[in-house]
Amino acid sequence: MEKIKELCRKYEEIIAYLIVGVLNTLVSWGAWFLCAYTILDAQVVWQNVALSIISWVVGVVFGYVMNRKYVFKSTDPKIMKEFLQFSGGRVSTGVLDSVMMVIMVNFLTINESFSKIFVSVLVMIGNYLISKLFVFKKDGNEAEAKSADEV
Repeated sequence: MEKIKELCRKYEEIIAYLIVGVLNTLVSWGAWFLCAYTILDAQVVWQNVALSIISWVVGVVFGYVMNRKYVFKSTDPKIMKEFLQFSGGRVSTGVLDSVMMVIMVNFLTINESFSKIFVSVLVMIGNYLISKLFVFKKDGNEAEAKSADEV
């Protein structure tokens, strides 16, 4: 049992990131379904696009708040800058998702289900790295304090 606790502490950030990711997916889908079955119609092209945009925006806002508070535990007072970096990272991985799907499915003729799973894993890793290395990066003092806490 102690070994499991030790592993959980060691990988706390990654575990929290995966949990937040699942919650984020549920919230994003929830926004899509709520709007699709109340105010918009997915059968109408412009409304289907609007549903996707609403779902994405809700997911990014929710994801930012949860990642800031529970995953990376950011205390940076420049919240708007951080949010814009987070959103930019999500836009870039969204483009990666679209480009990779076209390449894999349409040019390389790889099964679309396999492609979607593979690309989703790449996007998830990309989002984590962008968040950790660029958005919620710790300055030297924060990193040293965290290392001291772990000892």
